[in-house]
Formats: sequence, structure tokens, C-alpha cells
Amino acid sequence: MPIIPEFDVIVAGGGAGGIAAAVSAARNGARTLLFDRYGFLGGGATAMLVNPFMPYWAGRTQIIHGVLQEIIDRLTAMGAYGHPKCEAAFDPEAFKVVAELLCQEAGVTLLYHSVLAGVTKDGDRITAVKVANKAGLVELKAKLFIDSTGDGDLSAMAGAVVEKGRPEDGLAQPMTLNFRVANIDLDRMPSRGEVTRLYLEAKANGEIQCPREDVLFFYTTQPGVIHFNTTRVVMKDATDPWALTEAEIEARRQVQQYMAFFRKHVRGFENAYLQTTAPNIGVRESRRVIGEYVLTAEELMAKCRFDDVIALGSYPIDIHNPAGTGTVLKYLQPGEYYQLPYRILVPKGVANLLVGGRCVSCTHEAHSAIRVMPIVMAMAQAAGTAAAICLADGVTPGQVDVRKLQARLVSQAATLTV
Repeated sequence: MPIIPEFDVIVAGGGAGGIAAAVSAARNGARTLLFDRYGFLGGGATAMLVNPFMPYWAGRTQIIHGVLQEIIDRLTAMGAYGHPKCEAAFDPEAFKVVAELLCQEAGVTLLYHSVLAGVTKDGDRITAVKVANKAGLVELKAKLFIDSTGDGDLSAMAGAVVEKGRPEDGLAQPMTLNFRVANIDLDRMPSRGEVTRLYLEAKANGEIQCPREDVLFFYTTQPGVIHFNTTRVVMKDATDPWALTEAEIEARRQVQQYMAFFRKHVRGFENAYLQTTAPNIGVRESRRVIGEYVLTAEELMAKCRFDDVIALGSYPIDIHNPAGTGTVLKYLQPGEYYQLPYRILVPKGVANLLVGGRCVSCTHEAHSAIRVMPIVMAMAQAAGTAAAICLADGVTPGQVDVRKLQARLVSQAATLTV
């Protein structure tokens, strides 16, 4: 077996958060390893085929920059960003390339096809993570770790305090298998409202069994291709491999029913075909890692300001019914935004761990707003930067000089106020 070097920072999970965390840690001087279970980066953006980016603006003012903007700029240069009817659409294959180059240029060491399989601890500190890959069970050592798994896998294995789902029954938001349909005559395709009306008729007739109340779709960067985010699998735990298997199977059944419905009832789909389904079902919510502060939906809607702000957001409370039909949406007024505090990135119970992903410390309701990729990238950029500061100053994440962190983030094009 080759000798594996010890790293300063190990980031678990190569999704949007993992990319931002690893790039930021490396740029700030930390020897950084980023590992992922797939053979590519992107996570939700690629493996789950989540598209487009949700709003990163407050009214007409952009409120998230940093690593997110770098990715957007590179995608744009490749002709892989934006559509006249969907400005934040991006090409997932180009995203893989852009993310990889960004990491390599920052000096991040990448390790693919490696699944998190365990944690080694000494007291309240993680000393190593174990990954399963072609070499067997491999131990990777570092001084500090960042959980960007999305599901809080690393935090849970390390003994951090975690919660799942809503308080009354533990049910999380439903999962969705994203899919794309090609060879559509877009000029003849009906409006969103009309497609939903036809869908509801088909549901009433028993042609489709799906709890969702409407058809959600987006335009893509490819001609004649529509992206559908409209399957709905309820009451399955994304951290339970058996339930996750059942969810994948159920979602593919729904996709086939949708395809039959499109061809039979929707203008412009007569010669359409299923181009692809995502390699992995999309997971909106699973674990949340409880940290030094628990952010609430009430604070988001009240636009609370925090002394330890490290990121901004404006995405609404967006709760897909965990048990069936219906979606709760609560918007800020145009131009308004909320702040996100550093303390939600710092888990309780593990001294050398930060969270750089959607599983930060918040309530079920607040999570529905801050789980989207642009916000996740902004929070994760802070986590990676904080990790490097910890190492340079010889402190734990809970002892970081927040003013230094904020200044460093602003110097790296992050936005903390507008």
C-alpha cells in the first residue's frame, strides 16, 4: 500500500459545499484533501442533477459571490451557463470540469470513488476518517475535518448531536429524482399552468400516482431539452440505505408514468424521449448537525442580523410536504435578505469539525430555505476559510477570531452585507 500523507484539512463530500470548502481551505494555506464517492465533483449539481441555481440575488442586488461567482464565470466562458428563459441554468457536464479545475488550481488533493466508512477519534477530536475504495478500507488523517456530505454522515459518525426531519414526527422533506426530456418542440409546448392542469386530470384518471401537486420544470442550456424536478417520494429516510433504495425504485416508476403522460397529453412531446435520470435521487433534507447556535425560520423571515455573519441568503422558506401533497412557501419582500451566523457551522461535541453543507445547525423550517446550492457554497466557503485560520492560529473552530474570518472572506469576494 502507498504511504498516505497526513493532511491539514480533510473535506468529506465533493458537492457544491465541499468544492467551496476545499478550495477556500487550500487557498488559505492548508494542505487539503477532498474525497467523494463518485468519480466526479458536483454532488447535487451533477450526481443529483439539481438545476438551475436557485436565486442568489436580493431584488436586483447579487448577494452571493466568492467561489459561486467563479464557477458561474467559468461556466459562462464555456458557453454552459444561462438560457433566455432560465438565466441560472447550467450544463452539469461542464460543471464537473469547472469544479475539478478550480480545485486543482487551488492545490486541493482529490480522491474519487471513496465512500466514508468510519471515524477514528481521540477524546472529542477526530484523528482520521476511514473510506472504502478499491484499495480496501483506507484511513486518512488530518488535523481538522469538514463535513460536506450533505447528510451529516461524518458528523453523525463522529458523535456530534444531530436531528432529522420535523419535530412532530421526524419526517423529512420528500426526495425527488430529477430527469431530462429531449426532442421537445418547445414552440408548441403549453404553459406551466396548462401542463399542470393536464397533469392533474391524468392524476384524477389514475394515469399517474405521484403526491406532487404540480409539474415543476426548467429550461436547460440544451436546445429542445427540459429539466423536470417533479417526482416526489415521501416518508423515506435518506440516511437509511434500505429506504433510500426503495425511494430510487419508486422515483423511476414515477418518471416512466410522467413520460407516458407527456407523450399522450402534452403538445410538443409527441417525439420526445427520456434523455437521462440523475445518477442519485435528490435529497432535500436528512440530518441537521446541531451546533453552537440553532437558526430558526422566524429569524430568517425577520431578517435578523448577526455579529458573526459569514454569508447572506434570500431564498424563501420552501417546505415540500414530508407526508404527501402541498408545498409551503414564505417569501421575503423583494430586495430583502437574511444573514447566516458562523456559529451554525460549529457542531457540538467534536472539537475539530466544521460543517460546510446543507446540514448546518438550524430548524426543519429554516433548513428549507438555506439548503440550496448558492447559499451552501457561501457557508462552505466560510467553513474552509475558518479551518485554515484554526490551523494557523492553533485554535479550535469554536475559538476562531470571527473578525479575522470576516475580513478574510471579504478579501476573497464573499458578501457579508449590501
